[in-house]
Amino acid sequence: MEIEAPRNPPLGSPRAPLAAPVPASAALSDEEVVARVLAGEGELFEILMRRYNQRLYRIARGILDNDGEAEDVMQDAYVRAYHHLDQFAGRARFATWLTRIAVYEALARARRRGRAVEIDAMPEVRKESLRELRSAERSPEERAIDGNLKTLLEAAIDRLPAAYRVVLMLRDVEGLSTAATAESLDLEVPAVKTRLHRARAMLRRRMAEQAGAACRDAFAFQGARCDRVVAGVLGRIGVGR
Repeated sequence: MEIEAPRNPPLGSPRAPLAAPVPASAALSDEEVVARVLAGEGELFEILMRRYNQRLYRIARGILDNDGEAEDVMQDAYVRAYHHLDQFAGRARFATWLTRIAVYEALARARRRGRAVEIDAMPEVRKESLRELRSAERSPEERAIDGNLKTLLEAAIDRLPAAYRVVLMLRDVEGLSTAATAESLDLEVPAVKTRLHRARAMLRRRMAEQAGAACRDAFAFQGARCDRVVAGVLGRIGVGR
């Protein structure tokens, strides 16, 4: 997909104002929002941004491996989509159209930074879910563990080759179907399946490596805890210091 346009102003400029969330936004389909934006209700574009912020962040982060650049790509993709909204012909779902714009923006940025990422050029060679488990009754200790696991998982995903990482981001992290992932990345369905399988295998291996290294430092018993036990035993056996 080739979309040529001049550099757009940042979101939030007078040309693309943001308004307060629209109360009835949940009842509008993407296509209805697009139609109303094209009819002059530009402020409704915020609905689409809020719906797809997470997806676009994940796709851009999957390609670029950098938080700041991912956010820049999100903004560039939204601005480009806004100014070319009349080119959305409805042949694909709006979500797919927008995702593909983000993919191309991220790839273009990667090339400018000298990090060539070719999504469709890499050789092809019990389903786990990476979705975060949530509970309203998580203890502070459990939340801390969740945070550590999330950090380890994100670090392991970052180390995957970009063409595998972006497939895993869309399939397991974002939850897109295989078909939607293939359409978003201009890949064949078998290629998506193969790359996802390999990405999961690499991720399992890297998580196991990190866990093995962490095990050597697990269940440390030092400092005040050690002092407390020593003092207790000495007191019970009648040996003073």
